[in-house]
Amino acid sequence: MTVTFVHDSPNTDVASLKRSIANKLVFAIGKDPISAQPRDWLNASFLAVRDRLIERWMRTTRAQYSQDVKRVYYLSMEFLIGRALTNALLALGLYDEVRGALDELGMDYNELVELEPDAALGNGGLGRLAACFLDSMATLGLPGYGYGIRYDYGMFKQRIIDGNQIEAPDYWLANGYPWEFERFEVQYLVRFGGHLQLEGSRTRWLQTQDVFAVAHDQIIPGYDTTATNTLRLWSARSSNEINLSKFNQGDYFAAVEEKNLSENVSRVLYPDDSTYSGKELRLRQEYFFTSASLQDIIRRYRQTHENFTRFAEKTSIHLNDTHPVLAIPELMRILIDDFDIKWDDAWATTQKVFSYTNHTLMQEALETWPVELMNRVLPRHMKLIFEINERFLDDTREQHKDDVDLIRRISLIDESGERRVRMAWLAVVASHKINGVSQLHSDLMVQSIFADFAKLFPDRFCNMTNGITPRRWLAQANPALAGVIDHYIGKTWRGNLDELAELKQHMDFPAFIDAVAEAKFANKQRLAQYIARKMGGVVDPHALFDVQVKRIHEYKRQLLNVLHVITRYNRIIKHPEKDWQPRVVIFAGKAASAYKMAKLVIKLINDVGRKINNDPAIGDKLKVVFIPNYGVSLAELIIPAADLSEQISLAGTEASGTGNMKFALNGALTMGTLDGANVEMRDHVGPDNIFIFGNTTEQVEALRKKGYNPREFYDHDTELHEVLNLLASGHFSPDDPERYRMVFDVLVNWGDHYQLLADYRSYVDAQDKVDALYRNKAAWQRAAVMNIAGMGYFSSDRTIREYAEEIWNVQPVKL
Repeated sequence: MTVTFVHDSPNTDVASLKRSIANKLVFAIGKDPISAQPRDWLNASFLAVRDRLIERWMRTTRAQYSQDVKRVYYLSMEFLIGRALTNALLALGLYDEVRGALDELGMDYNELVELEPDAALGNGGLGRLAACFLDSMATLGLPGYGYGIRYDYGMFKQRIIDGNQIEAPDYWLANGYPWEFERFEVQYLVRFGGHLQLEGSRTRWLQTQDVFAVAHDQIIPGYDTTATNTLRLWSARSSNEINLSKFNQGDYFAAVEEKNLSENVSRVLYPDDSTYSGKELRLRQEYFFTSASLQDIIRRYRQTHENFTRFAEKTSIHLNDTHPVLAIPELMRILIDDFDIKWDDAWATTQKVFSYTNHTLMQEALETWPVELMNRVLPRHMKLIFEINERFLDDTREQHKDDVDLIRRISLIDESGERRVRMAWLAVVASHKINGVSQLHSDLMVQSIFADFAKLFPDRFCNMTNGITPRRWLAQANPALAGVIDHYIGKTWRGNLDELAELKQHMDFPAFIDAVAEAKFANKQRLAQYIARKMGGVVDPHALFDVQVKRIHEYKRQLLNVLHVITRYNRIIKHPEKDWQPRVVIFAGKAASAYKMAKLVIKLINDVGRKINNDPAIGDKLKVVFIPNYGVSLAELIIPAADLSEQISLAGTEASGTGNMKFALNGALTMGTLDGANVEMRDHVGPDNIFIFGNTTEQVEALRKKGYNPREFYDHDTELHEVLNLLASGHFSPDDPERYRMVFDVLVNWGDHYQLLADYRSYVDAQDKVDALYRNKAAWQRAAVMNIAGMGYFSSDRTIREYAEEIWNVQPVKL
């Protein structure tokens, strides 16, 4: 019997949206408009807008199945997607209509938008990159899925109390999350522990501790297209809800203990892994989401294919850093144990399916796991990794019989000290493509950490310079500047960022330059109002806004920025009569909860700020602000207001950076080393429109080989000597004069690993050039426009197009 199915397609005019929001408030939220709170109206708006995405979502999914397309599965521990409402409205082209509907309902759109929490699904650049990539994949119509974990709590909510970072739970789901669809019917069993039993040639994994992974889906809309994709996140659910016997005996805590332990796996983003239990939880998290994702990928493939002969032809699995690398032995386990596929065939399939992005050159940041821990938590996977390693080393020995050191260096098991599994090595051996994320990073990658592998597999390594989505980071974050650009070159740059180059044709028109400057000033006023409202501080939007916002880490060198701030402070104190260029130095970012030095730097920033901001001799000439709880929405406020973008990592340590791209796209000039994507940015915006300082990667390495002695710089640079002595003497911490003695020792006596003192003088001199250029308003504005106009290459659309062509071999779905 044929059943006719009819549903109402929602219209997109103001009247229809108004009615839809009202219906959602009453029938989905269950609130009378008389008693409804602003958050109820916001959730009703979410649901109304979501309705208008669903038909696109279903149409795209049907097309992918009917065309039997190859899909890309992007596995990442983080997806820092930010607020979803404004992004959806931009994709749908419904911004004015929804604002109008809410106005007619008596609600303030701007106030409602501010109530939407940032989804706490990431912490930094890794997660934001993944979110930009999903946006671009949907915009380009590439069939794809994002896979990750639906964390109950984010890393933490950062508060600053008496200058110290205080971590509080970030329960972003407290008021529900209407954007997601919980798929109770889509759940997979994920196993841990247990033991192995051989039965002939087969290995059975028995007596495991089990947890279910339950799917939660969110629609990822493409811009100016009906194509969408899906972000599927996994939450943990215990396989044993409650021990009823213990409950009836009155032992209520023990009755739910197993349930709580099982579900901890999706509780918190990046649990503190400075303890053994924290490390184990982190390992369980990584396997939990990779196992569920692989089971889901295979289920989807088998809906339309009887065997695995076309699996690699229809499937591309991309590993965003090493966190998802357990997907490699998991795929081998499924193919061999569950489907009786021979080892050689399973391994050939695996190598065709996986590709891997490396995000760090620092050995200490490359993920490794103790063999003992992995053998206890994932015994089947440890056995598979041993066999992968044995076969790989045997093949290598045939070609390099006498090179024992090579075999030791490339082994997947690090045998020096505690035996550990090298996850990046496993990713390289199993992937058909390995990419870096800037040209410099990719070059260094094959010269340093993967040098041996690059000689063995030269065709596997390539570069994919990172990019950012112009929809989020210009159209959405900076409507004032976007409006100016629209007026002069039209709106199509949102889908083709190369069109920003057309702005150069308007460089000689004062009206255009002035309009860009007015947009910047409006953004600075907006940020100044936020600082006054949230922090009680007063900053002058006419001052130069000097901004460094990113994760607090020694290699990112926020401390070098502080040294310049103190230098500037000393100069003003000594020569108050000079006509100083007023400057507001803005910091934001989180330090990992167990990272003592990073947390001390946050305290130092706040102590220095307290001293300077309250010194009447300084006045408005210099202000220091630390804005707490940095995230995507705060970035959308801060970045458009920046005049100067601090990208000052030690050359050779930052893989790419994407903050540098966001700032330049919004008209900030970069103060940076020749590190990461700064090198390519200089080529695209012009060397006269960027401030480059410090040693190059080659000079950094030469200094290390020579025997870097930071005390020489301390002894011979009078200003630096004075700055460091102020720190060590307690000038900025009179309540605890010894508080920053460790900072002094790290820089002067303990090796200054990230070479702040070597770059200090170059950095301070470059900051003097900033002052000089900023005083020439016309020249500064021209340089700002050159930055905006030169950013076309750094669109994530370009990056994803290159991934699709050179790594994934995937085509857009036809709609």
